[in-house]
Amino acid sequence: MVYVQLNEQVCISCGLCRVHCAVQHSRSRDLLKAFKSETPRPSARLRLDASGPVSLAIPCRHCIEPWCVYSCLTGALSRDVATGNVSHDPKKCIGCWTCVLSCPYGAIFPDPATGKVMKCDLCPGRETPACVENCPNEALSYHILEAGNGL
Repeated sequence: MVYVQLNEQVCISCGLCRVHCAVQHSRSRDLLKAFKSETPRPSARLRLDASGPVSLAIPCRHCIEPWCVYSCLTGALSRDVATGNVSHDPKKCIGCWTCVLSCPYGAIFPDPATGKVMKCDLCPGRETPACVENCPNEALSYHILEAGNGL
């Protein structure tokens, strides 16, 4: 099972998690090119919630009981039993927002550019998600639990 753990006590709401997430999901994967020349501009797959002195990044928790998957009308969301990764297939997504309403963390949200949803995909092809790797205060940490170990 995989998950990104949050530590809101050290999050300074700098937004670097969102910047590096967007760059990781851009066509060029280059910080300057992604924001200066790509159209549409790349989007981050996590939200940043700041309320007074408390702030935290909100990536997908890849829940053991993924209500988003259970509520998805088209099967665009699925959970890999072996890894615990909850993935999104934009080809199947119809933009009904049922998963947005069912996620208790607000980790799935509409993408205005496509009319579909966006969520953390744990940066496929990387050992550690870009948000975790580039958090200056280590407010995000990435964990892989072996089968049989619970949260």
